[in-house]
Amino acid sequence: MPKTARLTLNDEPWRELPTEIADLVEGEIDPISTEILESIAHEIPEYARPLEGRFGRGIRRGVEEALAQFVALIRDPDAGRGAGREVYLALGRGEQRVGRTLDSLQAAYRIGARISWRRFADACRRAGVGAEPLALLAEAVFAYIDELAADSVEGFSQAQAEVEDLRRRRRRELIALLLADPPADAEDVTAAARAASWEVPTGLAALACSEDALTRVARRLPQEALATVVDGEGCLLLPDPEGPGRAEALARAAAEGRIALGPTVTPTAAAESWRLALALSRAAASGAISIPAGKGGRPEAPLRVDDNLAALLLFESRDLAGRIAARRLAAFAELTPRARERMRETALAHLRHDGNAVTMAAAMHVHPQTARYRIARLRELLGDQLDDPDARFELQLALRAEAIGTSL
Repeated sequence: MPKTARLTLNDEPWRELPTEIADLVEGEIDPISTEILESIAHEIPEYARPLEGRFGRGIRRGVEEALAQFVALIRDPDAGRGAGREVYLALGRGEQRVGRTLDSLQAAYRIGARISWRRFADACRRAGVGAEPLALLAEAVFAYIDELAADSVEGFSQAQAEVEDLRRRRRRELIALLLADPPADAEDVTAAARAASWEVPTGLAALACSEDALTRVARRLPQEALATVVDGEGCLLLPDPEGPGRAEALARAAAEGRIALGPTVTPTAAAESWRLALALSRAAASGAISIPAGKGGRPEAPLRVDDNLAALLLFESRDLAGRIAARRLAAFAELTPRARERMRETALAHLRHDGNAVTMAAAMHVHPQTARYRIARLRELLGDQLDDPDARFELQLALRAEAIGTSL
């Protein structure tokens, strides 16, 4: 056969073997099968048990099918392996399902190749087969074993993907149960958590982020954090958010995108933590709540609901805050924008410092006399509101609401 033709068939060297080789090696199949199975049990600790039951049948069938299929390929290379591949896909899937890596199965393939080649070579030498066909037979044996091993890798990957898909689906179902309103029964949560391979914590906190950032953020958090998309927003449930190493993990996650952290609650109250985290995230996205930036302009920690309760209250009640502002700050409406801003600053300082001109001046970075002038002007505009407790409360709400841009 021309050399160029030989090179095009390297991936299936059995195509070039004389069909007489099949007759020579076929008689070795039974003793080879026995020796391979015994060697596998002896040399591979994970398989050092009687080859019985489903496991044993799978290994035994794999060995016997491999030898028979190899002989068939020598006789008719165009027949292909067809349904025979399923045996080795199944072996790979089986290793994944019992929690092993592919190391043991790959070792078994190597043992099979070594014994098969030795037995085949002895049979061929006894029959006077020359060196060139023997070399080609060796190449064919090891190329064939590589194909079987590749099938098992594929089967292992398939099973792994199926497990991951099932795990993700069960975890999404668990999140939906945790966020249910009214809250689900603790027994139902425990059962769903068990199905999702998730340990129910004593406390957890919800995190909200953009959907685009969800994958990046989740990658920075511990594996036990649950993650999914809820109504177009990234949602994560983090067990024990104040536990060891959590602050560092949250800081890394915050660098991946804006995240809002809800309060720590019991698992059955996860919906409450999520609602607050989501509200805070939306407030920050609107610009109503500023995000402290660290080095390089990236956040060094998540926004925390418990650190922004007043601002969040005003954001969530912005319609009411706007009505209060329209009522209490109506006197500012006729002022120029600059004067209006000056009076807002003065009113807020007055409320914070009980009208003390000296401390107000320091807070506003003006001269005390300037502060006294502004106080007088403020009293002309607001009158008795500055002395009435209820009016002062509403004034502060209105001023704070306007400061974070929530009123009209």
